[in-house]
Amino acid sequence: MRILHIGDIVGKPGRQIVVHALKGLIAREKLDFVVANAENAAAGSGLTPVQYEELVAAGVDCITLGDHIYRRKEIGRILQTKPNIVKPANYPADAVGKDLAMVKSRRGVSVAVLSLMGRVFMRPVDCPFQAADRVLARIPADTKVILVDFHAEATSDKQLMGRFLDGRVSSVLGTHTHVTTADEQILPGGTAFQCDIGMTGPFESILGRRIERVMETTRTFNPTEFEVASGDVRLSATIVDIDESTGRATAIRRLSVNEVEARQLADLATLK
Repeated sequence: MRILHIGDIVGKPGRQIVVHALKGLIAREKLDFVVANAENAAAGSGLTPVQYEELVAAGVDCITLGDHIYRRKEIGRILQTKPNIVKPANYPADAVGKDLAMVKSRRGVSVAVLSLMGRVFMRPVDCPFQAADRVLARIPADTKVILVDFHAEATSDKQLMGRFLDGRVSSVLGTHTHVTTADEQILPGGTAFQCDIGMTGPFESILGRRIERVMETTRTFNPTEFEVASGDVRLSATIVDIDESTGRATAIRRLSVNEVEARQLADLATLK
């Protein structure tokens, strides 16, 4: 089977390019399953119920979140009731949301999805390694395809998690830094790995925010509003091919879609 994991969706520009491009991508790439990190979808921080529905309608099968998960308190209802959205599994047990999603692919294959948050240069959280062990122990033995979003800052942290889970999950793909890394690989045990799959949003920016606003505050300490930028919008993602009988990855590649390509993909979806 072939899965697509979309990197941090930032604000309205990020959501719009997903809406425009995804159905065409599903057709062109013959995708069986789509995961998206959407913790920055609401004006750059958080996710609302309306935006959740928008992304699911666009073709996203499962949504992962990170440290901005609760920035929009109204998302609590979605986290409690919907089966295809997860909180970081190393958040407290009482935190709103599920630590594991079990979702069927387009061809009826059971897919397990979990999110973990790193601890290096991040807010204090429980051990992601222990959380991974705890959640993996609950996944039925006949579910072979297991996808992990590791929301972390440090590449060393991400590499450690990749090695820790190698051979136990199908993919460990990093999010959070908004910068795509060129280290995509299949680890020895058959797990697809990449430190960060990048950002889906405006690249003429500082990590999705308006350059002049971030520059002013950085240089002068004067507070400004870090508004979401608008120029050079791209969809960043990674495609992983998985042997669904074993759960082992067989191929991995980066994907970047610009606004022109997104319009072409929208046309392709219309033709389909």
